[in-house]
Amino acid sequence: MSTTATDQLISLSHNLGQESRRLAILGEGNASIRVDQDTFVVKASGSSLASLDAAGMVECRFEPLLKFMDEGGSCPTAADEVLFGSRTNEKARKPSVEALFHAWLLTLPGVNCVGHTHPVSVNQVLCSPLAGAFATRRLFPDEIVCCGVESVLVDYTDPGLELARAIRRGVEGYREKRGGSLPRLILLRNHGLIALGSAPSAVLVATLMAEKAAAIFVGAAALGGPTFLTDEEVSQIAGRADEHYRQRALGL
Repeated sequence: MSTTATDQLISLSHNLGQESRRLAILGEGNASIRVDQDTFVVKASGSSLASLDAAGMVECRFEPLLKFMDEGGSCPTAADEVLFGSRTNEKARKPSVEALFHAWLLTLPGVNCVGHTHPVSVNQVLCSPLAGAFATRRLFPDEIVCCGVESVLVDYTDPGLELARAIRRGVEGYREKRGGSLPRLILLRNHGLIALGSAPSAVLVATLMAEKAAAIFVGAAALGGPTFLTDEEVSQIAGRADEHYRQRALGL
């Protein structure tokens, strides 16, 4: 297992699992990082982001997981066999069942790191009828800079193979709509969020800003309803050279 990848994943996981940020507690959430074209490292099932160490992560091969996404059935036993079989070290712990969507997302251009959390404010919105508006509209400039002009929204799906496939459909639909561009955030109704990035810093920035945006959204809804930026205003912010500079500075 790559020492660099391990250290980066531990640092990101501890940041995402920091209790005061209310992004994940106990064994919630998971994170992953690409090692090379053949393998990636992901949090093992049952590990805690806040206290993750080398023993709580596992290196997996992409190929068996991606093949299972294309060909696998709905048998939970088969999924477990594939997860265990994807390990590069047979003595390592079982990968998270969500390693399936991590494997696929890490094959996308420019995506080297993925973080999945269950933020309190984000889930307040995702467990409400306003989830669609939160995913497709924007409230303030920093949300656009850090989270993108729009997010992918995936309906609640049982974690595992079907969720991985639903995420793939959602991202492919987004890319078709937006000329091949990738989302920074994938929102899962009644579940949580996934942040994509070229580096751990990008994943952390997008996650933290999404949680701030959700808290503002909830407060605005309580005061009569959110007042969104117009499409023209969103496009203007997204196209500004100074905002592109900030994105680079933030590692986005």
